[in-house]
Amino acid sequence: MRKPDFAITQSIPAILLMGCLLWGCSSQTADSVAETVSETIMTTTATFTTPAAAATAVTTTTSPEQYYMEQCEADLVEVQPKEILSKREDLVYPKFEKYYYYSHTAGRKTGVNVLLPTDYSEDKTYPVLYILHGSNDNEDWLASDQLGISVMLTNLIADGEAEEMIVVTPYIYCSKDMPKCTGLDVKNWRNFDNFINDMTKDLRPFINSTFSVDTDRAHTALTGTSAGGRESLYIGFSHPEIFGYIGAVCPASGVVRNVGNPPFTLQPEQFRFDDNKPYLLLISAAEHDDAVLDYPYQYHDMLTENGTQHLFHIMTKSGHEYKSVISHLYNYLRMVFREQ
Repeated sequence: MRKPDFAITQSIPAILLMGCLLWGCSSQTADSVAETVSETIMTTTATFTTPAAAATAVTTTTSPEQYYMEQCEADLVEVQPKEILSKREDLVYPKFEKYYYYSHTAGRKTGVNVLLPTDYSEDKTYPVLYILHGSNDNEDWLASDQLGISVMLTNLIADGEAEEMIVVTPYIYCSKDMPKCTGLDVKNWRNFDNFINDMTKDLRPFINSTFSVDTDRAHTALTGTSAGGRESLYIGFSHPEIFGYIGAVCPASGVVRNVGNPPFTLQPEQFRFDDNKPYLLLISAAEHDDAVLDYPYQYHDMLTENGTQHLFHIMTKSGHEYKSVISHLYNYLRMVFREQ
């Protein structure tokens, strides 16, 4: 297991210029502001100070996506505060509700849990976050009290640290022949990978037609854990035109060739973005992870070699467990859908 030099890897320096242009425009969406800023940045050189180098001044040209990630990096913490998982007397905490849709990809009716905001209204449109489970779980574990997603998100919204959003936890094992995972062999991995078709052809159309959602990429996010982390990276890199925010905690191997064993979903040259760069790409790794070992670190290294902007979050006190998922989600929930 690779040992980190420090708890949080500072993969991108924090830019101090352009703040009033981006973060002051709270009424504009990510894409509309990005268009405005892109025209300005073409001829703008920003001077900023990198956290790692303290007072060392660096001059560079930045993009809206890079600036967004750097603002998120400033808020990145290793572990969430304990009180964020405690209910408060003055707040109402919504519950995940089970829905069913027909998956043509899996050839069956499939369950999905949906968490709506406390004051959900059809008169508003909401961003959507999809969270994908691991190989030994299903859509219900992510909606369980053990993770406390509803409590954490509701508290964050009340504190002004997160946006109102719809959270979706689907079942990601997609096979017309097998109802659930029977082992981590090539056939089973391909059934998990098949969820990319369910997401685009079945699940997302169901969510978009059933709930009042904002469907553009600036309001659509994806993350997952373990096998779900593998799939969130595979889907996110394959469809950046859909997902403006991509995350993974303790992602399993095989997302890209040469990281782990076959089957692989992407080639190394595909592990980057040309157009439609995400506003956020966050990978979280647990130092004591005896399941996916150092594969998250290998993804980080390959992204760095490819020049792909991302945040890499190292958790030094946890392993392949629910504690790591909570820490990752605490960061991710606060970072997605922030007005630029």
